[in-house]
Amino acid sequence: MRAPRKLVIASHNPGKVREIDELLRPHGVETVGAVALGLVEPEETGTNFAENAALKARAAAEASRLPALADDSGLAVGALNGAPGIYSARWAGPGKDFAIAMNKVEQALKGQRDRRASFVCALALAWPDDGCQVFEGRVDGTLVWPPRGDRGFGYDPMFVAAGHTMTFGEMEPAAKHAISHRARAFAKMVKAVFQ
Repeated sequence: MRAPRKLVIASHNPGKVREIDELLRPHGVETVGAVALGLVEPEETGTNFAENAALKARAAAEASRLPALADDSGLAVGALNGAPGIYSARWAGPGKDFAIAMNKVEQALKGQRDRRASFVCALALAWPDDGCQVFEGRVDGTLVWPPRGDRGFGYDPMFVAAGHTMTFGEMEPAAKHAISHRARAFAKMVKAVFQ
């Protein structure tokens, strides 16, 4: 696949759009968010992160006639059989309130000693009428309560990556980008597309 000069970030989540834009900036790629183009968010009917990412990337590429990059990611908690998983954003409710989502995770873990969790990311890069490629990344860690930090987004304030003491919500963005699930998926995409 060839490296795009301009692409659509196929997300309606401002935190994801900002983070992906920051990761792409060093590669000279101009980005535009799906919201700025008025693109409708497709229904996520996939059964895993890779299927949902590909579905969103293809829809944005076809609608915009530009290459599109979509992310589907979430928190997978071992003691909850992988939940919330692909439903991570839905646990935050219609208002996308992740304080609610984090509280739901904590309530579901009541009485559980196992607090292991992983952040999983699938990045799909699609071209209009010309295929789609998916890259996956993962970071393992543990969950803390109460949440700590006001950086990042989503479940970041309750997730501590293995080998670290700060939550993703406490880390400087550059430190998080160096180890996150999204950064790991992104590194695979860069190797395949931008080098």
